[in-house]
Amino acid sequence: MNMSKAMELRQQLQSRHLLTFECRCSQLSLDWLEEQGLIKWTPAIEIGSNGFRCCRCGVSNKRYFAFSPCENCKKECVYCRSCIMMGKATECNVLYEWVGPNCDETFQATLTWKGELSKGQRRASEKIIEAIKSRSDLLVWAVCGAGKTEVLFHGIEYALNIGRRVCIATPRTDVVLELEPRIRTVFQGLNIAVLYGGSPERFQLAPLMITTTHQLLRYKDAFDVIIIDEVDAFPYSIDERLQFAVKKAIREKGVKIYLSATPSRNMKRDVSNGQLEAVKIPLRFHQQPLPVPSFKWIGQWKKKIKKKQLPSVVTKWIQHHIKEKRRILLFVPSIAMMKEATIILLGLHLNVEGVSADDQDRKLKVKRFREYAYDVLVTTTILERGVTIQNVQVGVLGAESAIFTESALVQIAGRAGRHPQYSKGDVSFFHFGVTRNMKQAKKHIVQMNQTAMSELSEKKCGIN
Repeated sequence: MNMSKAMELRQQLQSRHLLTFECRCSQLSLDWLEEQGLIKWTPAIEIGSNGFRCCRCGVSNKRYFAFSPCENCKKECVYCRSCIMMGKATECNVLYEWVGPNCDETFQATLTWKGELSKGQRRASEKIIEAIKSRSDLLVWAVCGAGKTEVLFHGIEYALNIGRRVCIATPRTDVVLELEPRIRTVFQGLNIAVLYGGSPERFQLAPLMITTTHQLLRYKDAFDVIIIDEVDAFPYSIDERLQFAVKKAIREKGVKIYLSATPSRNMKRDVSNGQLEAVKIPLRFHQQPLPVPSFKWIGQWKKKIKKKQLPSVVTKWIQHHIKEKRRILLFVPSIAMMKEATIILLGLHLNVEGVSADDQDRKLKVKRFREYAYDVLVTTTILERGVTIQNVQVGVLGAESAIFTESALVQIAGRAGRHPQYSKGDVSFFHFGVTRNMKQAKKHIVQMNQTAMSELSEKKCGIN
């Protein structure tokens, strides 16, 4: 192999952390690259005194490791069950990374967006640019509907034009699919890669990438700026593997920009202690307050469901809004409950559809809901984030259920009132008992509204 061929392979291997079969070149080529000092490898699974550790996803808990017959080494071989969906990492396999000279990277990004930022958005946008310049992490704490995506545009443009590769990472595929068309529209002509489970663009490396946090497991020292959208969202918030993936994928002195409407207690503590800088956007971009949820008792609603009925309070609420030409997002605690509630509402001759995480047509269903194809969309928490629908009212059936955490309820409430023409959306928590999470969610929304009103008052008085 000559050096010219090696430079071609650099395109495949640079900034990636790949198993042998993922490298898409022969073992002979890999051996030659290693002899030339252009690549190095590490065991896919390390064996130490404390047991096994997967070098791709970082797990070391013994429950993630098992033995199975191996085609490669022809014996019972240890493999990692934690990241097996990305290809089998085994005891006898290795992870390759490029350590030779990197490509000279010059990115030219032209922002074609002509919109205007609110005062809060502009302040956050400037802070993002400052963070990139100073190579320091930043939390953008913004209410649902504040226009977080628009806040990113100038920072991304600045980073790309000084040769820094940017990744927008989010825990959920649905948010990736929501972000992609918006980002492509404002950075026309820029090479943008979009990665998620089943994506046709696997293994790509582009100046700007939009990806699920899971996909970052395939990258190492790849990005100068990683923007983590919905940093508090499941599964990123509780999954150490995904947090490990971000740390592995970011370059030394890289910058992490966290976006959240509901940052975790730990993140709030870091802000209070001065360990993490933060900028807050308490106002929605249209300058109207967040809809405050109302609590509506519905008794033992699960017994009603078993009888193929919904509580009359819920059905009357839905029928009232439909009569007023308003659409409904009805959140339920489980997939089974989504199916039951959808069937019941169809029996009432309502124009309704159901959607959940295991629904292959969920993207199409959300699109059709936006286009007024039906009046009610019954959903699990899959749509609690990253979805904007005009003139939608929000109900939560069984708001006392454990899955509806404070964070989830704040995000769900944030689906309403997002459009400037329909800023006073109705949010109703239908329950069989008020929980601490419900109280805290309402308190969170009220406090953000109070902060927003104070900021508006200062603006009117001419205080900067």
